[in-house]
Amino acid sequence: MDGLKVALSLFVFAVLHVAACQAQSPKQIEQLERLLQRFPQADTNRDGTLTREEARQFAAQRRDQRGTREEAQNAVPPDHADIVYGPHERHRIDLWLAESDQPTPLLVCIHGGGFRGGDKRSWRGNTQLIQRMLKAGISVAAINYRLTDGGQHPFPIPMHDGARAIQYLRYHAAQYNLDKQKVAATGGSAGGCMSMWLGFHDDLADKDNPDPIARESTRLVAVAPNNGQSCLHMPTLQRWFEVDSLTEHPALRPFFGLPAEGPLELTADFEALAHEASAIEYVTPDDPPCYMTFGANVPIEEDSAPGLWVHHPMMGFRLKQRMQEAGVPCYVQVKGEPAVNEFSDQTTFLIQKLTQ
Repeated sequence: MDGLKVALSLFVFAVLHVAACQAQSPKQIEQLERLLQRFPQADTNRDGTLTREEARQFAAQRRDQRGTREEAQNAVPPDHADIVYGPHERHRIDLWLAESDQPTPLLVCIHGGGFRGGDKRSWRGNTQLIQRMLKAGISVAAINYRLTDGGQHPFPIPMHDGARAIQYLRYHAAQYNLDKQKVAATGGSAGGCMSMWLGFHDDLADKDNPDPIARESTRLVAVAPNNGQSCLHMPTLQRWFEVDSLTEHPALRPFFGLPAEGPLELTADFEALAHEASAIEYVTPDDPPCYMTFGANVPIEEDSAPGLWVHHPMMGFRLKQRMQEAGVPCYVQVKGEPAVNEFSDQTTFLIQKLTQ
């Protein structure tokens, strides 16, 4: 990774750290001051002080610029772009088709972004994944779904959009030469969270629905989340990390449709929703195998950046424990630690599960 990418990685990490709450600790203020020295152009009003909002906007602008450059340089154009699977403007699918005389397995890719941002176009730059899948005779789909939009589309709306996209592809399997019995999902962060939720949840097919698409299955043969959240229930996470509190993640309130201001209260409704949104709650012996990847296993404290705990390997360790109890294979790969399983990497896992 070159110097610019390292600097930008540091910048994005720091933005996640300081944008989580209104009150800023001395550590967060110091972080902003260092960022201002490195990126003076982020101070848009030129008052000599970098605010949380200025930092957040500058980070988003940098990500967009970098994404556009990388997409132009490395993008693999889909065979079918912006397939419409529903009435909302975000109900779109990109599809890469493997060449085969027989129906092909399908990998569904779900973008991240805290359910607040992101786009399926980001997968076009993942040339290694797409090319390895196509070479193995596996087609690839990348989906968009409704973003939370400040709480306008809270849980379970994004998850149900992901389910609908899978059902659409299954309903049109003959048109696109897809094997509807062999569908897996992958995704990063929010996309990983959704892939697990869809993978472990009971089938959402509505056999009596007059809409034939809604009658299709949502079940998967494998899930492969990256930095995904297996649990969104804060008291459970606090027990996992052995802390009395965790720094609130900015995506939390809009995801659950909670007020943007004021104290975050764990009401009965909020707690019930948090359990319903947690993939780990749905694990049963008939679920698909899972291969998770995470960054480094660092200690979590009460003032840790929300971007750390929300992407922490603990999400994988606890899910693996639950899945082992149910007799379902689960693999957790942590950055800097050797992979202790029979697969050389996550993509090899997906290829095997989709082609066996």
